[in-house]
Amino acid sequence: MNTGAVSVRLPDEMKERLDALAQATGRTATFYVQEAIAAYLDELEYAYTLRDEVEAIRRGDVATVSAAEVATELGLEA
Repeated sequence: MNTGAVSVRLPDEMKERLDALAQATGRTATFYVQEAIAAYLDELEYAYTLRDEVEAIRRGDVATVSAAEVATELGLEA
């Protein structure tokens, strides 16, 4: 796997916690940093995708259907 380097400054308490976790589990601090970034990247990418979709709807770039239309289509009219 090709890798790239990123330098990150952490507050002392966070660095100490990371080092303690690495030592307690026999994994490297790098492993946990990569895991945390990978998990958070997924969440950020998803959130920004949703934001972009909402903005497209607000601009009228995406066709929408009202809840009433959906209810009618499904035969859920009261």
